[in-house]
Amino acid sequence: MNDDDIPEPDRIAGAPHPRETATLYGQSKAEADFLEAFGAGRLHSGWLITGPRGVGKATLAWKIATFLLANPEVGLFGEPSLAVDPDHQDARLIQAGAHPRLSLIRRPWDDKTKKLKTEITVDAVRGLKNFFHLSAADGGRRVVIVDAADELNRNAANAILKELEEPPSDTTILLVAHQPSRLLPTIRSRCRELRCARLGADDLQKALTQAGHPSEQSESLATLAGGSAGDAIRLLNHDGLPLYAELMKLFDGLPHIDRPAALRLADSCVGRAADVRFGMTLDLIDLFLSRAARAGLMGEPNAQAAPGEARLLARLSPNDRAARAWAQLQQDLTDRSRHGRAVNLDPAVLILDMIFKIEETAQATVAA
Repeated sequence: MNDDDIPEPDRIAGAPHPRETATLYGQSKAEADFLEAFGAGRLHSGWLITGPRGVGKATLAWKIATFLLANPEVGLFGEPSLAVDPDHQDARLIQAGAHPRLSLIRRPWDDKTKKLKTEITVDAVRGLKNFFHLSAADGGRRVVIVDAADELNRNAANAILKELEEPPSDTTILLVAHQPSRLLPTIRSRCRELRCARLGADDLQKALTQAGHPSEQSESLATLAGGSAGDAIRLLNHDGLPLYAELMKLFDGLPHIDRPAALRLADSCVGRAADVRFGMTLDLIDLFLSRAARAGLMGEPNAQAAPGEARLLARLSPNDRAARAWAQLQQDLTDRSRHGRAVNLDPAVLILDMIFKIEETAQATVAA
């Protein structure tokens, strides 16, 4: 396979790569925190960029990298900003993936399995030694982006830790992390954190429009995606909105399930071609259970992810006792789903089993 044909593990299908994203929406605080440290001469060698998946963490990392490599003079003209003229030589090199002082570490391609590896291996990190040696001769600052740091295996994590403990001069290491708790505590302690927040509805809409995915279903999309542009794009790419509406129609009959409708839904998740729908169905069932648990504690939600959802959640989860039952079911079904996928359980069997467990819980909570 040619290098150009290898999928990029840090690219969301149907969206621009983070290095190609022109504007970062909704993360002004994280930008300001970095610029304040830079302007005060407190630029850490390690930065941990955290937050939910799909809210712009990688885009922020690429904008910081471009900013640093373009050798900026902060505050000389107007307000400090990470913006760099796209025609700047360093910006063009970064866009082309050819900047000699930027190294990107991500999950590598496995020639044996013809798939991306499931983790970042130590070999990908060992290449930093050559990078630091060669880029030193070029002069100027060097930047490393690790995306995502929570995909580092143990040996790779230890290799990154060594670089953080004794960083080469004029080097900045940017670690993107969806789940920072999975990182070594010593890695976290040697980095300054930049926290990226979930996007509000307006910023989410702007981000989707920029990515080429404008949507008229902004309320449902923002609710389901939970402020993640990445999740919103996945929902749009794989018909997540109509699928969630289908689930709500099925669950509207609770505490009793329409058996034929449940069978049709389960059967639609069978086969290689339906693998994406199967995964999306599992994710949306998990989201429904989470929203049911929250409704029991906080009341009927203000925003709906599908027509009739708010009324359904209020009926199924009227109190904190029901909330605890739905939260426990979510945990149980998450474990069941993970195990079922690991042992290649028939998708229809797994989906039906989950639906019937939801029916059992609804019978208990509605009657309570």
